[in-house]
Amino acid sequence: MTQEWNTATAVTVALDTLDNFPSRMGRVFLVDETEIAVFRTSDDEVYAIENRNPHPKGGPLAEAIVSGHYIYDPLYDWKIDLKTGLVQEPDQGQVRTFPIKVVEQQVILFTK
Repeated sequence: MTQEWNTATAVTVALDTLDNFPSRMGRVFLVDETEIAVFRTSDDEVYAIENRNPHPKGGPLAEAIVSGHYIYDPLYDWKIDLKTGLVQEPDQGQVRTFPIKVVEQQVILFTK
C-alpha cells in the first residue's frame, strides 16, 4: 500500500494553521470523501493517514495515543508507524499515508 507521490503534480489542500493542531492528538478532515487523520507529534512533526484501522473489524484512528512517530490504536492496541503506515509486529497490516508539510505555519496535505 506504500504509494509513490509526486508532490509537484499533486493537488494540495490547506487544512489549518499548525497552532490549531494540538500536540500528540489527531484531527479528522474529509478530503474527496476520504477521512484523513492528521497528527502532530511532540516534536512538531505532522503526519496524515487514512482514518481507518486496517484491523478486520475496522474503526477510526484519530483518537489514537501518539508516542513519537507511532500511534496506539484505542480499540485494538495496535502500534502503527505514522511515517510508513505499517502496523508493528506481532500484528500486521498497513494504513494509507498521505504527504503533508508545514509551509509558513500552514499545514498542507497533498492528494492525487
